[in-house]
Amino acid sequence: MGLPFRRPRALLLGLLLALSGVGACAGPSFTGSVYRGRGYAFRVPTPPSTWKQIELEGEALAFEDTANDALIAASGRCKVDGEDVPLRSLVQHLFLQFTEREVLVEEVVPFDGREALHTVVAAKLDGVPRQFDVWVLKKDGCVYDLYCIADPAGFPAAVGPFRAFVKGFATVPVDE
Repeated sequence: MGLPFRRPRALLLGLLLALSGVGACAGPSFTGSVYRGRGYAFRVPTPPSTWKQIELEGEALAFEDTANDALIAASGRCKVDGEDVPLRSLVQHLFLQFTEREVLVEEVVPFDGREALHTVVAAKLDGVPRQFDVWVLKKDGCVYDLYCIADPAGFPAAVGPFRAFVKGFATVPVDE
């Protein structure tokens, strides 16, 4: 049956590029468990077999969850957002291009030795309803965004595997 958001998916991919601090410098790498970007690195657990890695230009590790018609991404950027920018402002910035935004959950949670803002949002992109599970972490001069984007009907099935992925996320030294 394919993803119900093929056209909006292109918009979502464009948004992911914009959010991930795209650059034309040396590209990122992913070894299967460690993702290395410009000035940062993080470890993630092995994704479920239904997640297929998709290539994006720039600094984002992204997957298409074929079982649940969802898009999953983890990205980072360093020395771009000031240390003084609150987590809530960083999350709000992610949703500037969306309409009819409704925050369903907003909580500060411990995450990788720091506090992160976990937010669940229902919104529309190009008139198409989507639900988002977003985790934003500031650590060592970098900002990390992890998110799951799904059709609201498929969100409950998609969010469980995504949250297991988030639970296994950890920053690692760049030169490890």
